[in-house]
Amino acid sequence: MKAKGGTEIQLEELRKRLPKNYWKKISITTSVPEKHPIDPSRLNILWLKNSYDQPNVRPWFLIKENHPKYDWYVFNSHWSYEKYRMHFDIPTSRCFVIKNALPQFNWQPKKFYEKGQTLKLIHQITPWRGLNVLLAAMHFLEDEDITLDVYTSTQIYGDDFKQANDKYYQPIYDHAKSMKNVNLKGYAPHEEVLQALQDSHVFAYPSIWEETSCNSAIEAMAAGCAALVTNFGALYETCGDYGFYVNYNNVPKQLAVDYSQHIKYLKRILPQQDIKTRLTNQRQHFLHFYNWDQRIKEWIAFLNNALMKKGIPHED
Repeated sequence: MKAKGGTEIQLEELRKRLPKNYWKKISITTSVPEKHPIDPSRLNILWLKNSYDQPNVRPWFLIKENHPKYDWYVFNSHWSYEKYRMHFDIPTSRCFVIKNALPQFNWQPKKFYEKGQTLKLIHQITPWRGLNVLLAAMHFLEDEDITLDVYTSTQIYGDDFKQANDKYYQPIYDHAKSMKNVNLKGYAPHEEVLQALQDSHVFAYPSIWEETSCNSAIEAMAAGCAALVTNFGALYETCGDYGFYVNYNNVPKQLAVDYSQHIKYLKRILPQQDIKTRLTNQRQHFLHFYNWDQRIKEWIAFLNNALMKKGIPHED
């Protein structure tokens, strides 16, 4: 199995929609600079998904002579653009922000949480981004009618990555398996995860990882889940005013305590009509704003302008 994380899914969705004549004139490299050769005859774009501090990105950007190599740097959030601008003094005239978008899926109307039901949490994130904190929080909720489904694995980055790295996360997998209020689902196809979101109430992500955006959050909020996240990285930009936030804390035990209290709070307020209205508005917002029918228009407008600036003939 090849890698099919958020970056690969976004590129696949772009390839479905961008007319073929553009692909003859552009070269898009995702995240890692110069992993594909730069073609002087084309418009060269580095589509950045990785954070500014990642070891496969940072050394390249620290060398200012590298910056003119790409015609454009496209970022998936304003947060990420700001970090690259501040840390590396990149040429701002070559930068553009185009946010991610949702895959095609038959999104169904949300069945909201009602008082007396089991509160269903879902976490569909790779295992190093805060699962340890979430499991610790679930220990404080053992006497509550709350369950957590965990879709996590290194498999999302392909067979080779899993073979090299999955063993390091076996202790956290074993921990999850031992808990009565946690269901470890492991790896599942993307469609299955999207369906599981529609059957869940809360997207639970006490992130300790600086996301540049978060496809999992976008999908969960489009499904109508309440998003309980930390205000870390670009999550506060991704989730906006619809998110429920736990202040990031670099002491994992305290973060777990705080997070568990916020879960209890959500369980109390989710049945309220004003919260249901909020989640309905959230769902409509994400389904509209993160729609690929809208996003492809942004890509085409950007590419038309960029090709013109480079003097490469193009068709609208």
